[in-house]
Amino acid sequence: MAKAVTLVRTDALSKIAEYAYAATAPADARLIFLAGACPLNVDGTTAGVGDYAQQARISIENLKTALAAAGAELTDVISTRVLVASTRQADLIAAWDVVRDAFGDHAVPSTLMGVTVLGYDDQLVEIEAIAAVLD
Repeated sequence: MAKAVTLVRTDALSKIAEYAYAATAPADARLIFLAGACPLNVDGTTAGVGDYAQQARISIENLKTALAAAGAELTDVISTRVLVASTRQADLIAAWDVVRDAFGDHAVPSTLMGVTVLGYDDQLVEIEAIAAVLD
């Protein structure tokens, strides 16, 4: 099936970024706006307490589940925002490395942000995403 998302890269910007600087979708694409994927178990408890990388892994798995419910997959994601409850750059990178690896070659435009607190007890990571599919 044809994909709706086209990643845009340019030599006019630094190559150090591990993602495309922009992405497009055609006018006839169906956009999917996902709630922030959290590191929650089905029973509502927080998984991976104290572990940024593990919480990012669980958040990615939950993101995949939500995408599938909407008829999409990771390669349909057009952008992400990764929120990490920390002031330490190393903690942000620990979460980012997991997200980057999960997306592989589909390196969507992304924003990585340190925040003061997230919504659930012991939550350290949340991943927001927008996807686009052709029906």
